[in-house]
Amino acid sequence: MPTVLKDEKAFEAATQQENLSVVHFEADWAEQCAQVNEVLEALSSQKDYSNVKFYSLPAEDIPEVSLRFNIEAVPTIILFRSGKTVDIINGVDASKITEKVQKHNVHSDGESKVKDVPLEERLKSLINKSNVMLFMKGDRNAPRCGFSKQTIEILNNTGVQYETFDILSDEDVRQGLKTYSDWPTYPQLYVNGDLIGGLDIIKEMLASGELASTLNA
Repeated sequence: MPTVLKDEKAFEAATQQENLSVVHFEADWAEQCAQVNEVLEALSSQKDYSNVKFYSLPAEDIPEVSLRFNIEAVPTIILFRSGKTVDIINGVDASKITEKVQKHNVHSDGESKVKDVPLEERLKSLINKSNVMLFMKGDRNAPRCGFSKQTIEILNNTGVQYETFDILSDEDVRQGLKTYSDWPTYPQLYVNGDLIGGLDIIKEMLASGELASTLNA
């Protein structure tokens, strides 16, 4: 989870860094804030964003900071570098949050880290991260659509070891994988680097008894 900033001093220290700092102004009572934290947690787990720091700030508990940045509603996400605001995102928009973090995640020479690796290479690497790899909305602990939830339940019942990738956390992967796999929807299940398909095909294989042998191939 993003690191919680408990007072103004902690906020100042966090946002003065040369590397990108992402601060989520939130409130416990706002359900949308929990969704934003899930997106930020997914981003923080990716190596591409290892130099980015993710924080949450209880907007109502630290009013002096909220007033300074004119926070009128939560969730609001502000991106900082060296004490300066570089971008603002209002509300829950996973693709926009990902896009903005990716845009401002730069080396000292100004080049984006994510752009160092061609998209096709990134996709191949992700697909082969595990023998069984599921690209879904959300993750195995917090699916964010009904189709993804059903797929997770099926995989969990097989007992197979698998990894997941949250396509809502990376718009390049979300769009690129559709073209790469020639499969327009999610979730997408891969076994040993090969596309198996989506939920309908997984259900068909489960009904026919093929699924377990395919997953363990």
